[in-house]
Amino acid sequence: MNQKQEEKLKTLSYSGIFLSCFADYSEKCIHATPEHVLVYIYSGEQVIEDRDKKITLQEGDCAFIRRDHRLKMYKNSKDEDLYKGISLTFKRNLLREFYSKIDKSQLPKYIPVSDDNVFKLKATPAIGSLFQSLTPYFDSNIKPTEEITHLKLQEGIYALLNSSELLYPVLFDFAEPWKVDILEFLNENYMDELSMEQIASFTGRSLATFKRDFKKISNLTPQKWLIKKRLEVAYIKLKEEGKKVHDVYVAVGFKNPSHFSTAFKKQYGMPPTEV
Repeated sequence: MNQKQEEKLKTLSYSGIFLSCFADYSEKCIHATPEHVLVYIYSGEQVIEDRDKKITLQEGDCAFIRRDHRLKMYKNSKDEDLYKGISLTFKRNLLREFYSKIDKSQLPKYIPVSDDNVFKLKATPAIGSLFQSLTPYFDSNIKPTEEITHLKLQEGIYALLNSSELLYPVLFDFAEPWKVDILEFLNENYMDELSMEQIASFTGRSLATFKRDFKKISNLTPQKWLIKKRLEVAYIKLKEEGKKVHDVYVAVGFKNPSHFSTAFKKQYGMPPTEV
């Protein structure tokens, strides 16, 4: 195998933190990471589909992808340029460590909580210099030390926060360490018939504290968030898995097919039978 063929097949991962992919064809994958990801395109093109939304990333573009969301991705080469992208993954313990050390009085106040899953970011010197500083490790196959990867991830957090204030409540949406993460719990139990009092109790909170903490992670009420989540999963089961409506509505937590059909049409503009 010659050098050019090797480059076309190269995929590198350093400590599970940085990922570089090369391909001379269009590659489709499903993204469903439990952690936030920042992706930068060096060459080629990446298309991200989030149900009815399509985000296209070209050379030099960067996007932040929220955790716990299932997306379709297409990594395409363009003309003679192979696809080349590098991703940074931000785990909760890293974000908690970062948050514990920053001056809370300097945090922006009253930032609206976005429900977007993918944020295409404007080009900034901080983001550009961060990713350009990573290329030598992939070009030379020299593994960076744990200390360097840790510093680069911290640099990535600073770059994100400087890029958009909307990312503050997204990055720091975890609960205190002794409490159960609300989003983790809801993503695992969204189909269950639980009252708000039960959810609050199961996540280690009073009802009042649960409602206050929930406002930090979504501009929806808990009930509307659950319905939205159930409908998103139902859409995937209908569209991608070919499931029947009568099998889907119960599986995602609806008790009444009429209620399911009405809520589905309100969110997607069509009845579930037409998906």
